[in-house]
Amino acid sequence: MSDRPSVLFVCVHNAGRSQMAAAFLTHLSRGRVEVRSAGSEPADRVNPAAVAAMAEVGIDITAEKPKILTDQAVVDSDVVVTMGCGDTCPFHPGKRYEDWVLEDPAGKGVESVRPIRDAIRRRVESLVAELIPEAG
Repeated sequence: MSDRPSVLFVCVHNAGRSQMAAAFLTHLSRGRVEVRSAGSEPADRVNPAAVAAMAEVGIDITAEKPKILTDQAVVDSDVVVTMGCGDTCPFHPGKRYEDWVLEDPAGKGVESVRPIRDAIRRRVESLVAELIPEAG
């Protein structure tokens, strides 16, 4: 087991919101948080508009691939953040669950994804401040 806190981001396709959140947490925590992302119905690829929006802020997610949500990923995480698929996420007593209500970037252009990206960044910054207070 790791002594680092671990966070799992879950959305339906694991192609937009959860990928951006995982990338922000990886970047902002500088390796001090174990980060996972998954989807209840993973897409074939990460949303190109999400890739472009993240590139605008200097974070490259081109190599990321959508992954299927597994029970083990939930078990292995301290915090589970759902984004539009909370009803399909396995529940384990004692885990911290959060549901972030965010617009789905699927089918949107980069100009529409930017505000979603920025909302995710603000939430991730708050999460980092909670999980690793000395990072603030």
